[in-house]
Amino acid sequence: MSSPIITSTGDAFVPRRRRLPDERKAVTHKFQIGLCEGYITVGLYEDGQPGEIFITLSKDVAQNAGLVDSFATAISLGLQYGVPLKVLVNKFVHARYEPSGPTQNPNIPHAKSVVDYIFRWLALKFLTPEERQSVGLYQEPGQPVQTPSFNAMQGIVNNQSFLSRIEPQG
Repeated sequence: MSSPIITSTGDAFVPRRRRLPDERKAVTHKFQIGLCEGYITVGLYEDGQPGEIFITLSKDVAQNAGLVDSFATAISLGLQYGVPLKVLVNKFVHARYEPSGPTQNPNIPHAKSVVDYIFRWLALKFLTPEERQSVGLYQEPGQPVQTPSFNAMQGIVNNQSFLSRIEPQG
């Protein structure tokens, strides 16, 4: 049994994992960033919201397969423990490292990294237009997603506002 976490309001919060059913619907999306190809599969709850992700990358970046798999597992656990997708999108959009480059997705013409692409795609697929706008992803009908220049401090402030509800124990 988990120990309760005391929030800033003095309430006790006990994290609870919402597991996906044994049989569930999923969405699989093929992507390409520069020369790197991959697939993201998203397992869905009955209400259509994401509860797990799996990422498979092409053999030319297979040396990172274990790290990518571990990252997907951590994101899946976060979703199952109630971390809002909007918070994860806000945190991981704009991650910049190789592979990066043009994509074949007209809504995401350029990705700064695999993680950047995945979270932009998740935002387009599962967040409302208002939620996308609140994390800095704007999309005019029929146009690619646009992002303002990223302010690192803004991401830190947004993340702290989410985490500030939980006070560290002991």
